[in-house]
Amino acid sequence: MAFLAWLGYGESKTYYHTIAEYQTLQGSARSHRMRLAGTVEPGSIKHLPGRIDFVLEEQGKTLPVSYVGTDPLPDTFVDKSQALVEGRPSGDGKFVAEHVQAKCASKYESAPGGDKPAAAASATQTSSSTYSGR
Repeated sequence: MAFLAWLGYGESKTYYHTIAEYQTLQGSARSHRMRLAGTVEPGSIKHLPGRIDFVLEEQGKTLPVSYVGTDPLPDTFVDKSQALVEGRPSGDGKFVAEHVQAKCASKYESAPGGDKPAAAASATQTSSSTYSGR
């Protein structure tokens, strides 16, 4: 019974690597389940039967990815979005992802000429001072 628990634990481990680190992995290190993050390269998302192919980029390094999971991709998965993929390398040089998480980078950036930090702090103080505690 302890052996099965140990075996399950070993299979459930997921390693995080940058794309540059991933490209230098050798031998059995490439067979582990892992997570990789990067920016979705513009124009690289291709919807194909049974999978979605795209390219992640990080610090000048690129990685072709095939998503084969059953969950629909998040709405925020678009060109130039930040994505975290989880899966395993395939024999043909692609990374086969079973899970994809994404956020839209532009959604979190302030608009040009937007609020200055002092203005945001002032608004926070105003709203907190009007709270009556009821």
